[in-house]
Amino acid sequence: MIEIHTPSAALKKRQGRLRLTLMLIWFCASFGPSFFARDLTMDVNGWPLYFWMAAQGSVLVFVAIVVLYAWLMNRWEAEEAANMPPKNNGLHDKEN
Repeated sequence: MIEIHTPSAALKKRQGRLRLTLMLIWFCASFGPSFFARDLTMDVNGWPLYFWMAAQGSVLVFVAIVVLYAWLMNRWEAEEAANMPPKNNGLHDKEN
């Protein structure tokens, strides 16, 4: 039978802080440029900067958020699994 590991309270707290931080970054990347779009008047390759922020920058930020989240979760869960004491599954209890 496969045992499902429940994360420790410390790991849950770290995950919650990471989620909150990444959601704030997501919010700023999504709504920040739209509030200040008229102030971003410089051109990049003939297009206004706010166009590039909306069309490209936000998407790249979202991809970076997903990659960072997955990398940190894998790392933290591996650290926690490595620090767990080995569990006795009953296979080596009996001597023949």
